[in-house]
Amino acid sequence: MDITYPCGREVVEAVLPHREPFCWVSRVVACEPGVEVTAELDVDPSLPLFTGHFPGHPVLPGVIIMEALAQAASFCILVERGAEGSIGFLTGIDGAKFRRQVEPGETLTLKGRIVKSSSRLCVAEVEASVEGAVCATATQKYVLAKAEA
Repeated sequence: MDITYPCGREVVEAVLPHREPFCWVSRVVACEPGVEVTAELDVDPSLPLFTGHFPGHPVLPGVIIMEALAQAASFCILVERGAEGSIGFLTGIDGAKFRRQVEPGETLTLKGRIVKSSSRLCVAEVEASVEGAVCATATQKYVLAKAEA
């Protein structure tokens, strides 16, 4: 697949199997396939999850931040392999740290650096930030599988 960066949701959905309401990458700003990726998530204030997390003080759940980071890193891996549409299953999160809350209306920058990529297991060092302020970091592990029709 020939991709020009930055690219929007249409390209993201051509690579990742995720769809609304669980596609957590709005655009990919830059990508060196198989090496590193920078993507963004526009945190929509109208997301229903904000009514319960937390009433009067809405914040994006940390598990969603981790999922967004996994989707961005998976994009980088799948493009490099020409495996668009394959599924990257999250199998581990090591050393996760949450440093700043993410609020509705903010743009979350998602960065991933692939540190291991074998036939089945992939490992990425990931970081989420808002306007340069680090929100979350972790080492994530994934296994890849072909999507079944």
